[in-house]
Amino acid sequence: MEYQEITTEEELRELVGPANPAAYSKATSVLREYERAWIAGSPFCMIATAAEDGTCDVSPRGDPAGFVHVLDERTLAVPDRPGNRRLDTWHNVLRNPHVGMIFLIPGRGDTLRVNGRARLVRVAPFLDEMVVKGNRPKLALVVDVEEAYFHCAKAFMRAKLWDPGSWDPHAVASRARIARATEWTDASLESLEHRYGPSYEQHLYPDASPGAGEP
Repeated sequence: MEYQEITTEEELRELVGPANPAAYSKATSVLREYERAWIAGSPFCMIATAAEDGTCDVSPRGDPAGFVHVLDERTLAVPDRPGNRRLDTWHNVLRNPHVGMIFLIPGRGDTLRVNGRARLVRVAPFLDEMVVKGNRPKLALVVDVEEAYFHCAKAFMRAKLWDPGSWDPHAVASRARIARATEWTDASLESLEHRYGPSYEQHLYPDASPGAGEP
């Protein structure tokens, strides 16, 4: 198949057309009333980072609503939680501080996007306020906000993301089967079904222990 690529910004803009001026004017460099309220009501966000060589990563983060703390009108703090210890996000931030975030509220199609510069903090008074089920984060991602704006719901509406009638969780193999094929290849399917079964939720907030890292 032959492809015709777009190679210039002029060609791209000519093809797509001009942006509505409101798409730019809505952006803010401070967190106002509605941005703060949205973050307080969000139990889930995604954090995009990139390494020095441009290699990109997007990491999901979830906790009780309001887990990301607004420290002031220009600063956010995201708690670390125990995970697989790959530390992709943290490694990237140490090399390239630029981050992009999307905050979701279940049932809402619009989202809040936040872009800024981040750093890792291991000692701060707010860490004591981020304890969930006895788990105090070892560190937090502190983000200096450079841009924040609300994004329309078109993508979620097209995807019917919150419409239960469109959901088909059995369209692909179970988590246990995927894990056996990709990561736990020596384990039995039965043991993996137990691992990712109802008891999996019991390990979301283990007591802090040496070596706990990010998802």
